[in-house]
Amino acid sequence: MKALEQRQWILSSSNERLLLKKISATTANLLLSNIMTIDSWFLQLTPPAWLTCTQQQMFSVQWHPSHRGCQTTNRTISCLNYSCSDWQYNSMPDSRNQSCLMGAEDTVSLLRKNQLREAYSNNLWDGARKTLATLWDGHGAIWHGYEIHGMEKIPDKGPALIVYYHGAIPIDYYYFLASVIIQKGRTCHSVADHFLFKIPGFKLLLEVFSVIHGPQEECVRALKNGHLLGISPGGVREALFSDETYPLLWGKRKGFAQVAIDSQVPVIPMFTQNVREGFRSLGTLRFFRWVYERFRLPVAPVYGGFPVKFRTFLGDPIPYDPNINAAELAEKVHQAVQFLIAQHQQTPGSILRALLERFHTKNKGQ
Repeated sequence: MKALEQRQWILSSSNERLLLKKISATTANLLLSNIMTIDSWFLQLTPPAWLTCTQQQMFSVQWHPSHRGCQTTNRTISCLNYSCSDWQYNSMPDSRNQSCLMGAEDTVSLLRKNQLREAYSNNLWDGARKTLATLWDGHGAIWHGYEIHGMEKIPDKGPALIVYYHGAIPIDYYYFLASVIIQKGRTCHSVADHFLFKIPGFKLLLEVFSVIHGPQEECVRALKNGHLLGISPGGVREALFSDETYPLLWGKRKGFAQVAIDSQVPVIPMFTQNVREGFRSLGTLRFFRWVYERFRLPVAPVYGGFPVKFRTFLGDPIPYDPNINAAELAEKVHQAVQFLIAQHQQTPGSILRALLERFHTKNKGQ
């Protein structure tokens, strides 16, 4: 107890706080050197013109193979196929595109470095979040060619409830969270099963990333405070017992809908193409189903990690309607997620087909 009190006193000292800030900045610099190398690797793997426009002081990065040509203006890069009223596009031959790319590489690294250094200098945990988001974003781009369609439907400010299909391992949701942090500058709160909070060492990590175990009151509080909130009504049951035909295993759950009604927020449906081909569960075997139903132990083995193509699709927001109840809203959201699955996922899913999709951009919805 005495040692703990001494530690608290040290951290409360202004001099020691300044020292902690310097240590955090040093840690950031060590991580940033690796992240800059990763950025350089991304650029070598992608076509010469690949940047999306953004109306920020700097810019954000999105890979897109159909772009042809880019230019730098006020340390901002603008590209064809994206409407940016403040900028003009100049067509460039491939040789100039390559020159533009080489200059863009330095600018990307500078942007990432400045963002993370600022985050670490302001708050240690904010810096940690943004560092992990950058690494997850890189992992998704390299291993799954991760794409997200409809990010503009996520509000820049204000609350929204995001309802998604739960894969055997929701790695696609981690990529989505990283994209929200990088592109929107926001942290999306998440609801996780209570058993995760019982794993030693996980509680602090979950708190840092704003993960809650799901009481309706806590969800409503998060939304009323203006946060984004992600939830999968299927949860662990859907993760373990859904299969390559992508059934939604929501049962009669409608608590999420009541949360949206009580908070008076829109609901945004979400689905990731091929998420069941990335990781699969043996939960369809009768023994593992019996263990879960009897003891609530999610022990069904999961296998995979295949580098299949991942595309996350965000549907149109379902606005708050005071004239419908929770059951009706739950059904409406169920239909919206089911529509995304029908539109973008070929069923039954095929690991081989999902792997081949890494080499072309056509998807079921096109």
